[in-house]
Amino acid sequence: MSKPMKYLVIHCTATKAGREVSSDEIRRWHTDPVCKGGRGWKQVGYTDMIHLDGRVERLVRNNEDANVDPWEITNGASGYNAISRHIVYVGGVDANDANKAKDTRTPAQKEALKRYVRDFHMRFPQVKIIGHNQLASKACPSFDVPKWLKEIGINQK
Repeated sequence: MSKPMKYLVIHCTATKAGREVSSDEIRRWHTDPVCKGGRGWKQVGYTDMIHLDGRVERLVRNNEDANVDPWEITNGASGYNAISRHIVYVGGVDANDANKAKDTRTPAQKEALKRYVRDFHMRFPQVKIIGHNQLASKACPSFDVPKWLKEIGINQK
């Protein structure tokens, strides 16, 4: 049974600046069994991924409505998956220090994310756009989403 979508959650892959990540890698990280280094999830964590060059890749199909159907659920934030869509940009960690969160979005990623979020907000103004760190004690997505939303002209209630 579908549920009304309440959140669009922005994530980072938590990979070093400049390191591209493929959808196959993301799928392995999330869905491979724990004994093979994965998380053992049934589904990848994100619906869409924004690559370093700004290309947006669909990882999980959805029907582009304001509900989250069971087949659309991704594993981005425990406890929120059935009411959220999750998107991710490649990066989020300093190139020289794997333990330091950093906004590593390329200009192309910033533009693609801005277009994606503005379009999403126009279609679903009732859905709150947030960073993963607003739901869990994490640095992800390595930038201040509420501040950024204001910078790009999105004022949420």
